[in-house]
Amino acid sequence: MPFKPDRLTEKTQEAIQQAQALAQEAQQQEITPEHLLLALLQQADGTVPPILQQIGVDPTRVAAELKAQLDRLPKVYGAESYLGLRLRRLLDAAWNEMERLKDEYLSTEHILLALVEEANSEGARLLQRAGVSREKILQALTQVRGSSRVTDASPESKFQALEKYSRDLTALAREGKLDPVIGREQEIRRVIQGCARIPEGEAGGRPGSRLTDRGDQVPGRV
Repeated sequence: MPFKPDRLTEKTQEAIQQAQALAQEAQQQEITPEHLLLALLQQADGTVPPILQQIGVDPTRVAAELKAQLDRLPKVYGAESYLGLRLRRLLDAAWNEMERLKDEYLSTEHILLALVEEANSEGARLLQRAGVSREKILQALTQVRGSSRVTDASPESKFQALEKYSRDLTALAREGKLDPVIGREQEIRRVIQGCARIPEGEAGGRPGSRLTDRGDQVPGRV
């Protein structure tokens, strides 16, 4: 089904605009799916980079390899860039992905799903060589956006809210990024006992309070 331009998320619109800018900067007339993929990989606050990171793929490395490929494309000086047929078909395929996921707006993850399965595509081959597949994208997507659906033009602000506005202390302790606890067992024990006595609703502590400062060491101790 053809995609509807009025049902694109803000990040999708930004990515298409950036793809056009990339083509123009490179003096390339046709805006291709590869230009759009590069724009998505460079979207630091978008959904595609965290999806690839969940899969175990470095989006920066993929972007560097893709840019090298795009730099080898023919240049047409002074010509106006236009949305190529391949890119239009890709957006139509992304719209189908949107409908399969029961979303209401065409988002960047739908484009990624369409990209990885595009036939005879350098972008698809590059993603596949890096270890990206449709199944892995769908698995990673559950981690990035959970059970949320795309029902408006700015869904990214709701995705990974916990990761954006909090710290995973258990993960930090596992990575050795918290203060050492050796020789501080009594202090940490007092913090744990204090937590147990704090009434419900007050356990978060205030910024700069003793609970906030020392609570970071509890996961390391556990």
